[in-house]
Amino acid sequence: MRTLIVDDEPLARRELRRLLQATPWVEIVGEAANADEAQERIASLAPELLLLDVQMPGGSGFDLLGRLDRVPQVIFTTAYDRHAVRAFEVNAVDYLLKPVDPRRLAQALERVHRGGDAQGREPSPGEASEGDRRPLERLFIRDGEACWLVRLDEVPLLESDGNYVRVHWRGRSPMLARSLSSLEGRLDPRRFFRANRHQIIHLDFVESIEPGLGGRLHAQIRGGPEVEVSRRQARLLRERLDT
Repeated sequence: MRTLIVDDEPLARRELRRLLQATPWVEIVGEAANADEAQERIASLAPELLLLDVQMPGGSGFDLLGRLDRVPQVIFTTAYDRHAVRAFEVNAVDYLLKPVDPRRLAQALERVHRGGDAQGREPSPGEASEGDRRPLERLFIRDGEACWLVRLDEVPLLESDGNYVRVHWRGRSPMLARSLSSLEGRLDPRRFFRANRHQIIHLDFVESIEPGLGGRLHAQIRGGPEVEVSRRQARLLRERLDT
């Protein structure tokens, strides 16, 4: 698994390199000392996993995730328990308190390894141009002081709210600083469907579809609201369901 180490302390990066040697399926593709460097390395090296320090000069690990379009899996490293709590709120794979305990690192990597197939594979550098067209698998959402790393296969509904998108996920509805139209082109078209001008539904979460007035349809979202499918989109949805 292609792995990037992000930490402003050279000794910490060196120690992580040493510890990772015990895991043969981990390939360290590079290092970065701050958020700016990390953003450049992620764009050029396409890592599948970040070992990410939380507190760094010039921008935190959370700041870095907020800049990324395509977010790899993340294991946070931090010297502060309060950051560890926030890491779990972000839904990172795991967090490690410094100094990193080899057994805890091994456990965190095992979680990554077990979840790798479900999470999907990020493109290698040679696939970069093709990878940029691949559907997004995760969103990093920062809504006020709260942050989440959201897997799109867990999102039943996306709603436009001005220039933002309200993401329905695990009983929450945080706001993503992106328009629905710009996000639509990055979603998996096999799973997400534009129901109307303001809503995109995840077809795997649709429990039932009933006819409505004027050729419209009503899609009941599992554990969520009923969404009206516009007349134009209803025709497309019928064609899609018939194939």
